[in-house]
Amino acid sequence: MSVEQAREWLRNATGVAVLTGAGISTESGIPDFRGADGLWKQFKPEELATAEAFVRDPRLVWEWYDWRRQTISKAKPWYGWKFRSRISP
Repeated sequence: MSVEQAREWLRNATGVAVLTGAGISTESGIPDFRGADGLWKQFKPEELATAEAFVRDPRLVWEWYDWRRQTISKAKPWYGWKFRSRISP
């Protein structure tokens, strides 16, 4: 399939869903949650990703999410993201 053919199919589609796995982000330098070096290997989700965690230790939760924002802001687009944007109508 060529990019042009994919673009035409998308242009004529009534709806499109793009499903990806965590790999599309890890290739850009964004750590995933469940992989071999996933974030949940170092942290428990209930310690950081719940309202109860925030009530218990807001500073820890804010620092973790700030670290995530900073990490994501430094990410470079990977080919998969570039390809997806090229075929978008």
